[in-house]
Amino acid sequence: MGKLRNLNSDEILAQMFYAQKISRLDGLPKISNVVFMGMGEPADNLDNVINAAEVLTTRELFQLSQKKVVVSTVGPSPDVFHQLAKAPVALAWSVHAVNDKLRKRLVPTTKYSMAELRQGLIDALLTRPINSSHRSIMLEVALMAGVNDSMECADDLIEFSKVIVDQVPGCKLIVNLIPFNDIGHELYTRPTDESVQLFQKRIQNAGLFSHVRVTRGDDKTAACGQLATKKAKMMSP
Repeated sequence: MGKLRNLNSDEILAQMFYAQKISRLDGLPKISNVVFMGMGEPADNLDNVINAAEVLTTRELFQLSQKKVVVSTVGPSPDVFHQLAKAPVALAWSVHAVNDKLRKRLVPTTKYSMAELRQGLIDALLTRPINSSHRSIMLEVALMAGVNDSMECADDLIEFSKVIVDQVPGCKLIVNLIPFNDIGHELYTRPTDESVQLFQKRIQNAGLFSHVRVTRGDDKTAACGQLATKKAKMMSP
């Protein structure tokens, strides 16, 4: 689809303002969680993302808990984790695969090895207070059938994750499994529910916490990653 431009912090906050307004008018539960994730890389817009996060967690304004404002990054560089660790947010890392060859295929823009990026994350987490929930980290994996949903990939992820837990006292690590939303690409398709469950079970049996994200909107091609792809196809000559 291509990048058009970054949002400024006011535009980011306006989304939250109107979401809260709609929620209130429709009698829906109060919004208590915000995740910076999806359309674009937060690390490419750090100043505005951090400024918006600071406002969201200000008691006199949006009043969100710092541990409930999450910034998800693909981890373009080790230094990105250090920059985000200074912000009043919880961190999530879109890992997808820990094998360097496979991750390069899934994240072509990556310039660092997973070992280098992991060390950057570890060093960043160690700058946070040991008794702080901000020493938590969520590792996100978009599971794709026959690509990264094998038991070998699960074992690699377990080994990779345990290094973080072992080196960061007080770290709570969560593996968030995200079944891929089909976008009409023959090489990348959604895994079966059984495959996802086996992957999750493998991680849990290793003593790690794992959560499977519930997909919403895929029946109307309105789930994560589908809207932009559909629009891009419609605009293609």
